[in-house]
Amino acid sequence: MVNEMEFEKPVYELKKKIAELKEFTQKSDVDLSKEIEKLENRLTKLQNDIYENMKPWERVQVARHPERPTTLDYIKYLFTDFIEMHGDRLYGDDEAIVSGVGKFHDVPVTIIGHQRGKDTKENIRRNFGMPHPEGYRKALRLMKQADKFNRPIICFIDTKGAYPGKAAEERGQSEAIARNLVEMAGLTVPVICVVIGEGGSGGALALGVGNHIHMLENSTYSVISPEGAAAILWKDSTQAKRAAESMKITAPDLKELGIIDDIITEVKGGAHKDVEEQAKYINDVLMSSLKELVPMKKDELIQHRYEKFKAMGEYSVLNDLIGVKS
Repeated sequence: MVNEMEFEKPVYELKKKIAELKEFTQKSDVDLSKEIEKLENRLTKLQNDIYENMKPWERVQVARHPERPTTLDYIKYLFTDFIEMHGDRLYGDDEAIVSGVGKFHDVPVTIIGHQRGKDTKENIRRNFGMPHPEGYRKALRLMKQADKFNRPIICFIDTKGAYPGKAAEERGQSEAIARNLVEMAGLTVPVICVVIGEGGSGGALALGVGNHIHMLENSTYSVISPEGAAAILWKDSTQAKRAAESMKITAPDLKELGIIDDIITEVKGGAHKDVEEQAKYINDVLMSSLKELVPMKKDELIQHRYEKFKAMGEYSVLNDLIGVKS
């Protein structure tokens, strides 16, 4: 299988064996139904063992799967009357960010998300889901519009990071990201963020200052990629697997650390196995979040966001180092 991942090989090999036995049974008079049933039971157990006990690096592989659903895939199943809006009104349009308005169960909402391509041609057009400054400024324009018309904002995060090229830096990449962080903190409407794939660095955080932050079970959220961290820590990017295990970038770890609110269950094997079913899981979490956030007053939403980010992380003070006597 073209997009088969290393840790999944035992599953596909067993599936292939089952398929061969079924084909042999159809072409001959030999009854192998009992053997096939045993193998199918073994397959179910194997899938449970593999997919319910995935290691951090395996989750990274699933998050990067080329067939993993994108923002536009989920928009199709979650929203109605979606109208995409383009341009930042300053420089141009960035197709690495999709933004627009639509309805979620008849409630008008603003939808913003990173967008990767499905093939090489589309990936080039969308810059592999890595936005330029105009992408973040487009997102901010839509957020301010949502704030003006009292529409909840739903952000889908899925990027390796903001584009680090010369042109992006010349047009103010760091300023665009920083401004999004500041402006999102002060929005007076509910902001719900969902990490659907890779959530990399400031490029992800620029859409991640929300009242609620949710992650798909096999997505990642980190300040740097495992390869980047390995190159810095051990001068060897091939140590990415080791870095992934140390960085606490997966949903279970981030839930335990209090960085995210909920882990959204994935279809067995990953969201790419059944996009429509995966969208149902996301739908349930979005409904729950809106039910909690919509009744809040404007100042309560801002305070809620402030308290959420203020509570992240742990620190201690060494009094002797700062000249304070205990």
